[in-house]
Amino acid sequence: MADASTTGPASDRIVELRVHGVSGAGADQVLDRPHVHQVAGDRSGGFYRPREAYPDANGTGGIMLEAYRWSDLPSGTAVRTLSLVFLLPFMLCNVALWMRPAGHASKHGIVALCRVLALTLTMLYVLSIVGVALDLIAWRCMGTPSCMTGRSWLSWLGGRPPGLRLGVLALVPVAALGVVWWLGARPSHSFDAFRTRDPAAASEHRLSGVGQWDGTPLVSRLRSVHVAAAFATLDGSLLAARDSEGASPVMLVLVMATGAVLLVCLVLLTTVRSLDHPGPSARIDGLTRGLRTIACGLTILVIVHTIISPQPWPQGRELPGYGATVAWLFVSQTALLVVLATLVIWRRGGPPGSSPLRALGAPAFVTVGAGLAVAFSAELVYRVSDLLDRDGETADRLATSPPLAYKWAIFGFFIAVLTAVLVGGVGTVLTRRERRRSAAAIVAADFPHAPPEAAQRLRQIEQAVARARFTERLPPLTVVYAALAAAGLATSLLGLLQLYPGDVIQRYVRVPADLVNFLIGMGSYAIAAIVLGLVIGGIFAYRTAQFRRYVGVLWDLGTFWPRATHPFAPPCYAERAVPELTRRITYLVERGEAVLLAGHSHGSVLLAATVLQLPPRVTDRVALLTYGTPLQRLYSQLFPAYVDDEVLREIGERVGWRWVNLWRETDPIGGWIFAPHRPGDHATLTGPEATVDRRLVDPHGVVPPPYDSVPPPILGHWPCESDEAFVAAEQELVDRLRGDRRRPG
Repeated sequence: MADASTTGPASDRIVELRVHGVSGAGADQVLDRPHVHQVAGDRSGGFYRPREAYPDANGTGGIMLEAYRWSDLPSGTAVRTLSLVFLLPFMLCNVALWMRPAGHASKHGIVALCRVLALTLTMLYVLSIVGVALDLIAWRCMGTPSCMTGRSWLSWLGGRPPGLRLGVLALVPVAALGVVWWLGARPSHSFDAFRTRDPAAASEHRLSGVGQWDGTPLVSRLRSVHVAAAFATLDGSLLAARDSEGASPVMLVLVMATGAVLLVCLVLLTTVRSLDHPGPSARIDGLTRGLRTIACGLTILVIVHTIISPQPWPQGRELPGYGATVAWLFVSQTALLVVLATLVIWRRGGPPGSSPLRALGAPAFVTVGAGLAVAFSAELVYRVSDLLDRDGETADRLATSPPLAYKWAIFGFFIAVLTAVLVGGVGTVLTRRERRRSAAAIVAADFPHAPPEAAQRLRQIEQAVARARFTERLPPLTVVYAALAAAGLATSLLGLLQLYPGDVIQRYVRVPADLVNFLIGMGSYAIAAIVLGLVIGGIFAYRTAQFRRYVGVLWDLGTFWPRATHPFAPPCYAERAVPELTRRITYLVERGEAVLLAGHSHGSVLLAATVLQLPPRVTDRVALLTYGTPLQRLYSQLFPAYVDDEVLREIGERVGWRWVNLWRETDPIGGWIFAPHRPGDHATLTGPEATVDRRLVDPHGVVPPPYDSVPPPILGHWPCESDEAFVAAEQELVDRLRGDRRRPG
C-alpha cells in the first residue's frame, strides 16, 4: 500500500501518528475522520490515513494525520479472546516476573522461582484432568455399580479391569495437554519481519528491551519443558495408582525415569542464563526437545504397562496416591510463594513511601494466578463429582466425593474472596470521607463560580473524582487477598492428614460442620460464576468495542509483556507493535517529515517503548503527546524495574522535551507523569520535566451551554482528540517541531 502524497516544503511536513488505547476504536474514530484508508500494515496491526479527496483530511496546522490500529494484536480472534478464561492464571504468572524489584542482585533467583511456580500451574492443569478422567470416572464411578446405572456412555468400560479403564481414559488428559500444546505452539507472527533495523541505537534501559524481545527461542524451550513435566505428571499419577506390594522391576524403572524427567525439568528452569540465551542454541534446544520426546515416549510405555500388567491392583475408594499428590503440590506452591515473597522483600529497594505492591507485586500476582488456577481446577473436579453423585451432596463423604485437598482449596478460596470483599468494603467506607473531602476541594477550585442550580452536578463530579482516586487503594487490597489465598493453599496440608474441613473448623472454631459444607458449596458456585463472567466478558470484549474498554485493561496490560515465565500464556503484542512503530517512524523521518506521536492509555506505553528504540537522528524530529497515560500511575508502581523516573526522564531527553501529557482528575487509569499541577500546589519541580504535564478540567462546565439541554459529560478515561486543550497541545508541539527544524545548526 502506498502512502498518501504530501505537499508543502520539506521543513513544514509533519505527520501526527495517533496510537489508540484499550478501547479498540476503529481508525476512523481515532482520526475523527469518516473516510480513511490503510497505507501500511495488515488487518491485525495497520496504519491508516484520511482520504485526500474528502474535505478536512488534514489536522491542526495542516499536518497529515495517521493512526496505528493495534487492537487486534492482543485479541484478534474470538478463540484467542475467550481463551482468557483458561489462560488468565498463566498470564498473571507471566506478568509477575516483570514486576520484580529494580535491583539486579536477586534477579535470577526471582526468575527461577517464578518459572518453577509456573510449572506447578501446568502440573495442576494435568492433575485436574486426571482427577476427572482417572479418579472420578475410571476408578470410582466405573468401579461402582450404582454410579454406572443409567449411564450408557460409561457402561462400555464398566466391569473391565482397573488397568484397562485407567489406560483408556488416560487418553483424555493426553488430548487436553495436546490442545494446550497446540494453542501455545501456534505462531502469532514472524518476528524477523518487525525487527528493529538499528538495535544499537536503542536505550540501555530495560523497558526498551520489550520491543526488541524475540521470544521464540525462550518460549520454545519453556514449552518443551512444560510439556515434558505435564506428561511426567500423568505418568506419576498412573504409577502411583499402580503401586502395590511386590512392585515389578519394570515399574521401578518407569518410576525412576519419571522422577528423572521431573528433576531435569526443575534443573532446566533454574538455569536462567541457559534458557534465556538469545537466538538458537544447539545444546539447550536439543536438550529441551530431547527431554520432551523422552517424556512422550515414557507416557506411552506407562499407559501400556498400566493396561497389560498382571499384578493385582490396590484396593481403595479413591485413586491411590492422587489426593496426596494434589495436596503436596498445593503445599509446594505455598512454600515457593513464601520463599519468593521473602526474597522480594529482602531485595525490594524503591523510594521511601512507595506502594506496597512495588515490593510485593511479583509474589502477589503469582499468588493470585495460582489461586485462580487452584480454584478453576477444584471447581472442575467438584462439578464433575456433583454430576456423578446424583443422590447426595458432594460435601459429604460419598464414593464420588472429590479429594480433600480440593475441598480445602475451594473453602480457602471462598474465604479469601469473601474477606477481600469485606476488607475492600470497609476500606472504601473508611476512606470515603477523605476522598470526598479531597474531591470537593478539587471541584471547588475547578468551578469556583458554579451557580446554585449546579449543586447536583457538582456532587456527581465529586463522586467521579473520588472513585478515580480509589485506584491508589487497590495495591494494599491486592496484597491482602494474595496473603489470604496463600493461607488457603497452605490449608491443603490438612488434606494429607485426612481431616475434613467441617470437622476441623467445628472442633477448633466452633462453627457447625453443616455451615462449613454450605460455604464449600457456595464457594464452588462462586467459582462457577467467575468462570461464567470471564466467558461472557471475553465474548463481549471481542464483539463490543465499548465493553472492551472495561475488561481490556487487564488483558492489554498482561499481554504487553513477553512470555518469559509460562509458555502457554497469551502471546505478547509488543513484540510486533513496538518494532513496527519504530520502523514506520524511522521511515517517515528519513523521507523528510517530522512526526508528532500521540498516544492514549496503553498506546502511550507502546510509544514510550518505541521512543527508547529510536536513534538520535530520528528523535530529533519527534515530539510526544500523551493523554490518559498509565505510565506513572500504574506501570511505575507495578513494574519498578522497567518504568521509573529515570526512564521517563530519558524519554523526555530523547525527544528534546517536546512532550506534553494531558490528564484528568476523573480518570481512574491515567494520570500525570512528573507533577500534577493542581490549583494551590507549591511548585517543587524545576527543569524541563516541569513543563510536561497539563491538567484538564473535567467536565468543561457544570451547567448546560446555551445551545444544549444537558451539561457537558464527565469524560474520565475517554480520549480527548476533539478537546480544545488537545488541539492547543498539538499546535504547540507542531510549532516547536517546525521551529527546531528551521533553527540553523
